[in-house]
This record gives sequence, C-alpha cells and structure tokens, in this order.
Amino acid sequence: MNHCRSWEHGWSRRRMLGAVAGGAGVAGLGGMLQPAVAEEMARSDKQILLIWLDGGMSQLESWDPKPNTPFGGPFRSIPTTLPGIHVSELMPKLSRQMKRLAVVRSMKTEDANHSSGVPKILRGQPRNRGVTYPYLGSAVAKLMGPTESGLPPYVWVKPGNGGFIAKHAGFLGAKYGALALGDGKPPANLVRPDSISSAADEARQELRRRFNRQFSDRRRGNFNEANSYVYDVAGTLMKHVELFDETKLPEKDRRRYGTHDLGRHALLARRLIEAGVRFVQVTSYGWDTHGDNFNSHASRMPKVDQSVTALIEDLYDRGLDERVLVVMMAEFGRTPRINGSVGRDHWPNAWSVAMAGCGIRPGTVVGETLPDGTDVKTTPYDIGHMFHTWFSAVGLDSAEAEYMNGTQPLPIAHDDMHKVDELLI
Repeated sequence: MNHCRSWEHGWSRRRMLGAVAGGAGVAGLGGMLQPAVAEEMARSDKQILLIWLDGGMSQLESWDPKPNTPFGGPFRSIPTTLPGIHVSELMPKLSRQMKRLAVVRSMKTEDANHSSGVPKILRGQPRNRGVTYPYLGSAVAKLMGPTESGLPPYVWVKPGNGGFIAKHAGFLGAKYGALALGDGKPPANLVRPDSISSAADEARQELRRRFNRQFSDRRRGNFNEANSYVYDVAGTLMKHVELFDETKLPEKDRRRYGTHDLGRHALLARRLIEAGVRFVQVTSYGWDTHGDNFNSHASRMPKVDQSVTALIEDLYDRGLDERVLVVMMAEFGRTPRINGSVGRDHWPNAWSVAMAGCGIRPGTVVGETLPDGTDVKTTPYDIGHMFHTWFSAVGLDSAEAEYMNGTQPLPIAHDDMHKVDELLI
C-alpha cells in the first residue's frame, strides 16, 4: 500500500521546470530530478548579503545629493571614480568604489510607514494573493536551499536579541525562518558541555529524530519539521563555533571594518558568507531621523562608508564578487523638505538602492530624480523590479519559477514587474 500523503503531490510540471531553472534546493525535490540535473543544482554557490539600514537612510546624504538647492542640506557632493557621478561627502571611501557598484536612484514605492513598509519591501511587495509572502532571506533559503556547508541558509546579524524568527518565512513554513544572531553572538548553549561525549550526544540526537518521525507520520509537520531543522543546523553550527571568536580576527581587519556594531557585524557577515551561509542580513538601526537629520547622518554615514567599503574590497580581493550579491537599502528614503526639527521625514517617492557583486553590472547608475529630489524624473522602479533583478543576478528565473502553496501556484516576484536589464551583466 502506498502511504504517501496527499499534500506531497503538489509538484506541477511548471513548478518543477521553474525550480530547475531557478536552482531550487535539491532536498526539496525529493527523487524527482535526474542525477545530472540534481548535481548541477547542487553546484549553485551563489549567495546574497543584505545591508539593511532600518528606519530609512537619507538618499540626499548618500547616493543622490542635491547640494546648493533649497532641500540639499549642508553637505557637499564629491566626485567618484565613475565620471560625472557624485555622491555625498559623507561617503569618501565608497566614492572610490563606484566602479564596482550599481546604484538605482529612481526607486518609487508606496508605503511611508515603518510597520507596514518594512515587510512590504523585504517581501518584494507582491500582489495580494491572500497569503503572507516570505522575506527575501526566507525566499532564497527555499528557492536555493543551503550550500554544501550545511550551515543555516538564512542568518540575520542584528543588534539586540537573537533567536529563530519563523515569521519571516510566511506561507513557506517555519523551517525557512531566520536564525538571528543577537549582537553577532552565537545561539545560547552552542558548545556541547564537556560532561556529554560526542557518542552520547549522537545517541540522544538519534532518539530525538525517531520521536520526531513518529510524531510527524500522517501529520502536516511544518512546525515539527522546523523544530528538527533547527536542531540539525545547530549541530552544524557547533562545528563552526570559531566564527564567533572575535579574538582570533586579525587586528587589521577589525580596524578596517570598524569596532562599532555595524563594522563588527559586517565582518562577521563576510566570515559567514565565506563559511557557506546562503543569505546573510546585517541590520543597522537608528536611521529614522525626523529630528537632527544632519548631525545624525554625519555620525552614522562614516560607519557605513567604512564597513561597506571594507566588505566590497574583501569580496573583490578574495574573488567572491562573482558569487556574492551585496545589496544595501532601507524601507524608504527621507523627505527632501527639511522639517521644523531640522529632520527629514519618510519618503518612498524617490530614493536609492545600491548593490554590487554577483551578476551586477559594475559602474552603473540607473535613474534620475528631479533637481530638488522631490520625485523621480526617469522611469520609476518599485521593489518588485529589484526582486526580479536580484533573483536573476543569482541565477533564479523569476519569470518562470513558482512557489506552491498547497495546490496554489504563486510567482516568486511581482508578476506585473520585471528585472532591470541595465543592472545585470
């Protein structure tokens, strides 16, 4: 008798083709692929590193300055290594990296609120299908799976508390959530106590796996699967505990990245990428500058300039630029108009996103805003266009690949939008 479960029959022909085209994780396809195809998919080594500036970094104090205009603020613009392109004087190091970067100055999105805008941007703001879409990290974890390292595919390095953040996965299921490393620290109790031998630990894990199999038989085991998965990746992390030992880092690296939170976390992110994590997000908080915008950016931008420059330099020096896509963004930009508190408010109407590395055409600036920065002058791009572009950069065919929510096929990016070919190699 065949004891397969009804919900395991959800693979449509288009879904399989989409998964093959998109490089979905081999484990997620069971035995349905020919060995040659499975081997090709397993060789996919593309990775993504997202620098998220939570609260909304000002485009006017970074990628799209408007000096000597009513809304320009006190900072000058400076030339970059890309002829004719200027950035804020707060980014002297990144200005020298412009031939390696691509910047979109014509972002135009819809939501000016943090609570709803953050998830919309991180989910690619897809059309409403009656389900909660995954964040970018969870999407990549599902579509591409872990690398051969076996390390968790989605790691979030952030100030504050850590833990496993299942809600990022949306309808994909808790398994594809984020492993958050609070303050860049490893999960609690990662190191096995000396009182437990490796043999005893393996015996305990095998007993756990048996109990889990018995419990999940004939049940929809999304959360049970996620629980088992967390144990498995924790076991792999235990073999890489040296990643979290900052005392073993070369002092010159610590100085280059900076000893501030963003510098330490960006350096950890580089090491996680090198170790084989598929998707790493580094978050910097405190960019919601409704008051004292200029002093705040004068304090914060040098940290971004230092740490992101060191990261880009290392990716190129180590030959990682061909496999690692770096994205730097927030949920929106800041208003051109300066408010009564000498701050800038929320502004999704015209802002900037920067990227570099895998699949991206270096030395590219796409789009233009009006002279006063109040709106987009050229073709506007929404976050859905960026998702198509980033998926394409790492080898995923976002026009064909699909998720399956039960028997419901769902596009992996907004189906009314498209990739931005100018940004791609």
